[in-house]
Amino acid sequence: MSSYDVIVIGAGPGGYVSAIRSAQLGMKVAVVEGRETLGGTCLNVGCIPSKALLHATHMLHEAEHNFADMGLKGKAPSVDWKQMLSYKDNVVGQNTGGIEYLFKKNKIDWIKGWATIPSVGKVQVGDDTYDAKNIIIASGSEASVLPGIEIDEKTVVTSTGALTLNKVPKSLVVIGAGVIGLELGSVYARLGAEVTVIEFLDAITPGMDAEIARQFQKMLTKQGLKFKLGAAVQGVEVKNNKATVSYQLRKDESEHTITADTVLVATGRKPFTTGLGLDALGVELSERGQIKTDANYATNVPGIYAIGDTIAGPMLAHKAEDEGMAVAEGIAGQKPHVNYGVIPGVIYTHPEVSNVGETEESLKAAGRAYKVGKFPFLGNARAKANFAGDGFVKLLVDAQTDRILGAHIIGPMAGDLIHEICVAMEFGAAAEDIARTCHAHPTYSEAVREAALACGDGAIHV
Repeated sequence: MSSYDVIVIGAGPGGYVSAIRSAQLGMKVAVVEGRETLGGTCLNVGCIPSKALLHATHMLHEAEHNFADMGLKGKAPSVDWKQMLSYKDNVVGQNTGGIEYLFKKNKIDWIKGWATIPSVGKVQVGDDTYDAKNIIIASGSEASVLPGIEIDEKTVVTSTGALTLNKVPKSLVVIGAGVIGLELGSVYARLGAEVTVIEFLDAITPGMDAEIARQFQKMLTKQGLKFKLGAAVQGVEVKNNKATVSYQLRKDESEHTITADTVLVATGRKPFTTGLGLDALGVELSERGQIKTDANYATNVPGIYAIGDTIAGPMLAHKAEDEGMAVAEGIAGQKPHVNYGVIPGVIYTHPEVSNVGETEESLKAAGRAYKVGKFPFLGNARAKANFAGDGFVKLLVDAQTDRILGAHIIGPMAGDLIHEICVAMEFGAAAEDIARTCHAHPTYSEAVREAALACGDGAIHV
């Protein structure tokens, strides 16, 4: 029987980062993972492969629509779908292999298999049982499917199946207008599929700043995506390799159907804790199946912790990573802190969409006085040169103190630009601090500075 200071269950972003941080702090560490490769959903069937396909199809879009205007003449490239999937798989392999290297470098044992916690301080994998002073549950999440819909990962798919379709569908229905649905819908729209997105609510991207969401929908519509909003899906029927989605419009309760080659069910995710034995241990769960933890990520059972998608909060890889480091440091006796008010979100369509902190809607609901500073990318020289002038930067600041409360960006490299605001918010900066900071020209980041200037006397280039 092997004994460890820490056993982490799950090798996704939260789990592997927690393991590495624990090892850096001098603990003997093992990770239990049942997949054939490390990295969890994110690296294997989530963040990384989807970004590879988004990048490849954006290059196709550029070749089809912008190359000729730049003097790059010639026939637009044809799509070799098998080769594109091979490229995607190679990207995944490089990243998962990198985690294996990091495990070896940090002397972390990989226990291959699926874990059960038979009792406090014990982790069982197959016929073997291991001792652990501390157990960290980082088992991630799985796709949440609407009742009455049967997933076959061929015609009716989750995000996992959508990454491995044997051919590009001529038509695709996406159920759910959240991040996953819009990213993968965007991929297939660029590849020529007719994409229709069905959403229960009356707006896309629930929780996003409403002004950004409206602009985002307009841009995606211009790119060919169709939207059925305020629509409650009733079921999906598969016949002759076609799927028919039935839905009801909430505004008038009228019944409708739409048929497609493929249906992507992208209605969110739920914690994956199957087989861990949490009920027998008495680990408390919320009504949504999330593991309840305190501020130190400890469950109600001594020596058992939980992080990432298994607990409350946004299901984001970087949120899990921060919690993975924090729980390791807490076990080591340090006093870590995760600032949940400064966790950015990004949608990797084109243009990208990013956000951090408050929205106008949340500030209004709180009765807080605020100012808005906006700047369009059409006023940014670099964006215009790169056919990326759509979108804008929006800053929300306290009306009295000028302190930055939130930021929302739709435009080129939005996922990278948002981090200037994140750092500023961590330091409690005001919009004037950004406005008085020299930004290189010509860069997209100048749009952030201009939005900060717009919180004061006004932007320069608009």
